[in-house]
Amino acid sequence: MDAFFASVEQRDFPALRGKPVAVGYAEARGVVAAASYEARAYGVRSAMPSVSARRRCPDLIFVPPRFDVYRAVSHQIRAIFADYTPLIEPLSLDEAYLDVTEDLRGIGVATIIAEEIRARIRAETGLTASAGVSYNKFLAKLASDQNKPDGCCVVTPARGPAFVAALPVRRFHGVGPVTAAKMERLGIATGADLRACSLAFLQAHFGSSGAYYYRAARGEDDRPVRADRPYKSVGAERTFDSDLHSEAELAGQLARIADAAWVRVTRAEVAGRTVTLKVRFQDFRTITRAHSVTPPVDDPARFLAIGMDLLSALLPAPKGIRLLGLTLSGLDARAEQPQLGLPI
Repeated sequence: MDAFFASVEQRDFPALRGKPVAVGYAEARGVVAAASYEARAYGVRSAMPSVSARRRCPDLIFVPPRFDVYRAVSHQIRAIFADYTPLIEPLSLDEAYLDVTEDLRGIGVATIIAEEIRARIRAETGLTASAGVSYNKFLAKLASDQNKPDGCCVVTPARGPAFVAALPVRRFHGVGPVTAAKMERLGIATGADLRACSLAFLQAHFGSSGAYYYRAARGEDDRPVRADRPYKSVGAERTFDSDLHSEAELAGQLARIADAAWVRVTRAEVAGRTVTLKVRFQDFRTITRAHSVTPPVDDPARFLAIGMDLLSALLPAPKGIRLLGLTLSGLDARAEQPQLGLPI
């Protein structure tokens, strides 16, 4: 879906259309859950602190999230998917993989299926979606971002290797900012650079992820679409520009991290029994502290409160803290929750 949460707000409240909108709270500890394309033009992004977003876009309009509404729309969209295939692997409220091999409507061409689904989403929800059509999950994911918003990108088997070669490595699913920076230090900026690296070189520098990067650079991915894909944990973390010492600063940062993590928890439609705090100190020593509860954590205030308790037990931190993370695991669904070829 295109800027899903923000697009739902602009759909339901016409006065917001064409304006820079952020779903979230404007207060000092708030975090942007989603940004409209008008806001993105100013550099506003999800998981950004609200104060930073306001600094980039002084006219930014904040609207509080309505997760029940987003969840209801998500279920409406999944019902459309189910008319075309039983193999639906949701990644979040606004994104999913579909294996259309079974092709319940007998359409026979994956691109036509994608365009029909996009047209139905627009007609039935008033929202736009972008699609990536390809022969594996890795390439479909990349393609889905290629022509946003309201676009469709098709990557055929013949085009796959060249499509990957031309992309910056930071666009690869599984390559985060830290890994991208490390790759660039090694002279790896594009898919073509990555493909030029041997498997031994990538494993030496990236450990067990090296084999994945080696295959990805060649457009290879044999993961099936799993309708029952389980989440193991959901969370967020942040490395600070300078080490933090005061309890007030650390509490404020943990609140922002908890907000960002809870957006992902909500999108995953889960509740969890274990909250884990990750702390990296100034000397790079990293520890985790966890607390398990019953019943499962299913609201953001309780999630943050447990995280704050775990953090308080580690303070004061005279050496300073350079990273905090907060994760929910022991997950349960809060709501309903080899590939063959089909012509592209």
